[in-house]
Amino acid sequence: MKRLWLLILLIISLVIGGCAPPPSQPPAAEAPPSGPTPEEAAPTEPTPTPTPIVAEAGTGATRLVYWNGLTGSDGVTMVEMVRKFTEENPDVAVRVEMMPWGTYFDKLLTSLVSRSPPDLFLLHEFEIPQFAGQGVLADMSDFYDDHGGPVPVSDVYPRVLEALELDGARYGVPLDIHGWGLWYNKDLFVEAGLDPEKCPATAEEFVAAAKKLTKDVNGKRADEEGFDPTQVDQWGTAVSWQKPTTLSTMWQFGGDWSDRAGNATLTSDAVKKAVQFWYDLIYVEHVAPPPAGFDTWQTMAAGKLGMLPEGSWFLNFANDNEINWGVCPFPKIGDQHVTWISSHVIYTPPTLSGERLEAAKRLINFLTEQGTLWATSGQPPARISQFESLTPDQHLSAIVLGSSFQEIGRYDFAHPCIQQVIDQGYMPEFDAIYNNLKTVEQGLADANARVQNILDRCQ
Repeated sequence: MKRLWLLILLIISLVIGGCAPPPSQPPAAEAPPSGPTPEEAAPTEPTPTPTPIVAEAGTGATRLVYWNGLTGSDGVTMVEMVRKFTEENPDVAVRVEMMPWGTYFDKLLTSLVSRSPPDLFLLHEFEIPQFAGQGVLADMSDFYDDHGGPVPVSDVYPRVLEALELDGARYGVPLDIHGWGLWYNKDLFVEAGLDPEKCPATAEEFVAAAKKLTKDVNGKRADEEGFDPTQVDQWGTAVSWQKPTTLSTMWQFGGDWSDRAGNATLTSDAVKKAVQFWYDLIYVEHVAPPPAGFDTWQTMAAGKLGMLPEGSWFLNFANDNEINWGVCPFPKIGDQHVTWISSHVIYTPPTLSGERLEAAKRLINFLTEQGTLWATSGQPPARISQFESLTPDQHLSAIVLGSSFQEIGRYDFAHPCIQQVIDQGYMPEFDAIYNNLKTVEQGLADANARVQNILDRCQ
């Protein structure tokens, strides 16, 4: 019965993944115990299911279908890697289908349980308990050299391998350790009198820089007398994707969304401090906009946003839009320096066999050996030798952020119902708080009740 209930939850859920900004409005969720839901306060029309972005590579007789959620700027590099594979393996053709993470997981799980899945697909390490628990992931231990495969265990960062292991099996082959950092516009730094080669490293430095970078329509900055917060023309920063921004900050204060023993902990003082910090940047300091309807990437490209907490995958977009960018570790806002990280991991379904399985193994091994090419999209490789071979002229952001991920990165808790915790638990309430639809206290109380309800059902 538990497995059936988990399966039902999986199929109806929409997940927010770790590779591109999510939609500005959260998916519909069960009502919290008190107060209006964000959906009631700000109703939206249903969003149509996006059409997958499809790329065809090769003309070989053995045809593979590869699904992923890389609709951000890093997806271009992934397609380049696949096409490189088919050039070197002319007997294989690959159809790459990329779709937004919010619809991707629902469609993927449906295909897996109906036994009509793609031949290989991308997930993250924190989703392993949820998918492996349904028996829809193949044990891929035999891809590693300690089980006779080609991937050298000694060359994969140990923390990544540990994240792939569950109940004696090893699921998937990792591509990277991606995560959360701080991107900024060097030109705007110079204009504001800030050092373009020095990032704000603390909460105080971050707020001070954000004030200098925020301007009203009359050219007054947020730290100057006469600044008009109702007529902002250029923003100092933005909350950006609320999940990694808030998780990183709450971890820094010593908080989390649960105690990992079945209890939600979103009403702790540590979590309140973290959420209050970002709320105050919007409504007290007036250096960040309310997130609803605000496009952080396009505002950055337009030269109207000074600093953007964002993922390592932002690089291609920044280059394509000729942003004179700088990048640095996510600042230390709380008591300890921590930032959110995750890993893109390639999996196969347990039903794959024969020539397609052999071809899929070749493709997966090839992709994992292209870590330096993958790093040109900003994603730090999961292989030690590949990361150590990166050069500043080609891989500066991957080196800067990848080094910080090794030092201060933290994987989220891989709970079997993590998707529901995110989408139906805390994200709707974070959205309500940062859009000033609920107070910090009420929003977190409702988030805690939502998450506790999910944890109780998933015992």
